[in-house]
Amino acid sequence: MSPQETFVTRLRRHRQKCRISLDELAHDTRVKKELLEALENNDLSQWPRGLYARAWIRSYAWVVGMDPDDTVDEFCRLFPHGDRRANGTIREMASIVASPSEYRDEFAHAERRGVPQEPKQAPFRRIRYFSRSSTHSFRTEYPSRSMK
Repeated sequence: MSPQETFVTRLRRHRQKCRISLDELAHDTRVKKELLEALENNDLSQWPRGLYARAWIRSYAWVVGMDPDDTVDEFCRLFPHGDRRANGTIREMASIVASPSEYRDEFAHAERRGVPQEPKQAPFRRIRYFSRSSTHSFRTEYPSRSMK
């Protein structure tokens, strides 16, 4: 099974595990049911590219309870539809209007479609509270209170 098929299968299984029908998902994400079916069958031929594709994947992940940012990042690594670089989109638009593209990206972009990196552990954060008399430091993680 290819990485793309694995990604799509994971989305579908998570949706089914949460007992969300495609009709409900289509209503909540405002994406046509046919396009969602095509996604779950690994057919993105009718899907838009760029911003819309990423927004639809983000809303799909949010509705089924997955992490939207991680899901979109993985989608962008695996599918050309999620490519964040503007060059391909600009060239497609130029081909539609039958005009050569004069777009030049001013920033160099690193290739992002490699192997996913291990998530970095977030450092411990403190919230500082300043009063007139002294400075207090509070932890963001509160101990659980037992109910009596």
